[in-house]
Amino acid sequence: MSSATKINWFRFASPQAFYPLAGRLWTLFALLAAGFAVAGLWVSFFVAPVDAQQGQGYRIIFIHVPAAWMAMFLYVVMAAWAAVGLVFNLRLASMMASALAPTGALFALLSLWTGALWGKPMWGAWWVWDARLTSTLILFFLYLGFLALQAAIDDPRRADRAGALLALVGVVNVPIIYFSVKWWNTLHQGASVSVTRSPSMASVMLWGMLLMVMACWMYAAAACLSRVRSIILERERHADWVKDAVAQSR
Repeated sequence: MSSATKINWFRFASPQAFYPLAGRLWTLFALLAAGFAVAGLWVSFFVAPVDAQQGQGYRIIFIHVPAAWMAMFLYVVMAAWAAVGLVFNLRLASMMASALAPTGALFALLSLWTGALWGKPMWGAWWVWDARLTSTLILFFLYLGFLALQAAIDDPRRADRAGALLALVGVVNVPIIYFSVKWWNTLHQGASVSVTRSPSMASVMLWGMLLMVMACWMYAAAACLSRVRSIILERERHADWVKDAVAQSR
């Protein structure tokens, strides 16, 4: 048996053990996010050809689509961590859910904002009460509700339980967002990339999209790990190991 398989990964469920690991990982993910972002923006805005129908304006999708995907993905991950914390009473799982929420809200807002920039020249309006737009707006409000609910309750454990219930109820909105263009007659165009069929965009456009998705993914991981370290220090501030860690950092 190799040394890697002998590692007791369950020990990282402890905030004390996870804190230094998160410190090492978030820097790595931040560097990867910067690298993917530079490559993705270069391909998306300088290499990818002009769209025959939408012209240069289509390039907003290289930010809009990854942001929309990440907003949905992070909510599912947040709800999963919240469920683990609720069922198994794991403090770190609830902390991870809290750490993911601000980044998810940021991506949801970015998705709505870039969608409006794209919608104005395409539809002639900044906003329409389209099924996908409306359900994405609800997703943004769910993120805000999660953050507001946790901030309104002083006891962290009670706040975690209340936030977990809201996250689990709201997760039903994610498949509604994804399938809205199929279930209803909407203005929003269908998916250009799907796991069940070939992409409907040029390969260089697809590469730009995938690079930007990786950039957003790496950024989300870095932001979450950095934020969860702050949450750990705040909630465990009375522990001796936190006092030692703070003293060493000075």
